Amino acid sequence: MAKSYEEIAKEVIEAIGGKENISSFAHCATRLRIMVVDKDKIDKDKVDNIEKVKGTMFNSGQFQVIFGTGTVNKVYEAVQGLGGVSESSVSDMKKEAAKQGNVIQRISRTFGDIFVPIIPVLVATGLFMGLRGLLTNENLLKLMGTTPESINPNFLMYTQVLTDTAFIILPALVAWSAFKVFGGSPVLGIVLGSMLISGSLPNAYQVASGDAHPIMFFKFIPVVGYQGTVLPALFVGMIGAKLEQRLRKVIPDALDLLLTPFIVFLVMSTLGLFVIGPVFHSLENYILIGTEWILKLPLGIAGIIIGGLQQLIVVTGVHHIFNFLEIQLLAKDGFNPFNPLLSAAVAGQFGAVLAVGIKTKDAKLKALALPSALSAALGITEPAIYGVNLIKGKGKPFLMGLIGGATGGFLASIFGLKASGMAVTVVPGMLLFLNGQMPLYLISIIAASGVSFALTYTMVKLEK
Repeated sequence: MAKSYEEIAKEVIEAIGGKENISSFAHCATRLRIMVVDKDKIDKDKVDNIEKVKGTMFNSGQFQVIFGTGTVNKVYEAVQGLGGVSESSVSDMKKEAAKQGNVIQRISRTFGDIFVPIIPVLVATGLFMGLRGLLTNENLLKLMGTTPESINPNFLMYTQVLTDTAFIILPALVAWSAFKVFGGSPVLGIVLGSMLISGSLPNAYQVASGDAHPIMFFKFIPVVGYQGTVLPALFVGMIGAKLEQRLRKVIPDALDLLLTPFIVFLVMSTLGLFVIGPVFHSLENYILIGTEWILKLPLGIAGIIIGGLQQLIVVTGVHHIFNFLEIQLLAKDGFNPFNPLLSAAVAGQFGAVLAVGIKTKDAKLKALALPSALSAALGITEPAIYGVNLIKGKGKPFLMGLIGGATGGFLASIFGLKASGMAVTVVPGMLLFLNGQMPLYLISIIAASGVSFALTYTMVKLEK
């Protein structure tokens, strides 16, 4: 008989040392996140064996219990209902967690905190790009007895509004999120980000194509709009939020409403256009050049590296840096060659955990592995990695997943796959390849999952 969520919540609390060992708790899409007083009091094995628990990990000062989407919400509500435990918001816990980990992990978390809130917008835009590519595909239209020229131009304009807007206002979105993360007023971030793409400035895309020229201030500072850029808006948002916080401490309350936004806009617009913008836009270009160089390595080497190592990077907790790189690629080129490599990496873990689920005779492990495989097929690998692949079979399923990911990544790189968006992979990621590359995309993820499945099933011995 299945246990109630209240019973599961009680068992979790007991296994981590009781209510007195919990300083606060919150949850995200898949995990119950608990800040504990003394991590030595946690009985990890006991937590791992609780019904519906798909894995555990200690990361960023938090003990994280992986339940998966949907289930975690119900367990969280059950923990709330028990009382006597201090609830916390995820943002509060992030502030506490920000003190934990090495420099690279903290930088990666900051990137994640800034970019994750705007990813849904970019996901939707990517799907619209895919659909627009499908609707204007010459071969498909020929099958329907028509041509691209016959499509209503007003309809095409409407689809362009859907596909272009998010990237046109990208600096405003980034500055808004950065202000929010660093404790400023998000509305100031929106306006400052919008200043970076003001219609009064030469359009960055037109400057790049030679149809416009930068405005030269003081005869040596080239000023353009920063459409499609990330780093200038990020640093304007970060520095602007800190400036606002400092001003609110020293400006009298009676003058705060008048002077604080005025000074923030004056200082940050000047820095943004004349210092931060030129410097970090140049840095961003160098990062993009380096990224594109890696992606263009011959013989599928880029796919082997990224497809084979991306999930290992997920384990280290610094994978949010990929969000930044994907956004850069989409903003510059309108397509994303990173996504199919990431899909291959995820598909590799899917194949490995599916093999464990089918091969094992352990009913509990089977009940854990098969739902984790479904989650991985939808692009979420944490239940598979932390619940099965890293801890069963001496961690060999995870290694086989990496090999499968490298195989699929190699094919994706050889095929030259380019997604129309980001942040969705494997099965949902199919929607990003409605640009005529769907068959090749399917071959790459089937190869990734097939290789890891075969290796895990034939070579990994599971504990009794």
